[in-house]
Amino acid sequence: MIALLQRVTEAKVVVDGNTIGAINNGLMVLVCAERDDTEKQADALLTKLLAYRVFSDDAGKMNRSVTDVQGGLLLVPQFTLAADTNSGTRPSFTPAAPPELGKQLFDYFVTQARNKHAQVETGSFGADMKVSLTNDGPVTFWLKTK
Repeated sequence: MIALLQRVTEAKVVVDGNTIGAINNGLMVLVCAERDDTEKQADALLTKLLAYRVFSDDAGKMNRSVTDVQGGLLLVPQFTLAADTNSGTRPSFTPAAPPELGKQLFDYFVTQARNKHAQVETGSFGADMKVSLTNDGPVTFWLKTK
């Protein structure tokens, strides 16, 4: 699985003019399942994500996790992260999980996140989403499990 996480001061997802998920300080995370992923990869990615130190401590060093700072999580399904862009000028999405598996793993990921973290908001799988955010730093990291 893949996660593109961005440290934000605010982020939201809008579908059909309605805000369906929003956070203030925390992480906006684009989440993608790849073709051979299982719940094992989802669990490993979530464990890493919740412990990943991207927030500043008192000395200004990135030593605090979203859990440490009690920040929000906005989880947004994003299958295009699995795109193969190695040839041509049009991405191939062959590495991405089929929609049924992608939705199943995203829903599992969200459920597990809600069991382990206080504030979890989400986008909507398969929807035409408008995502806006204020990246803090900017700080952006790519996490991937195998």
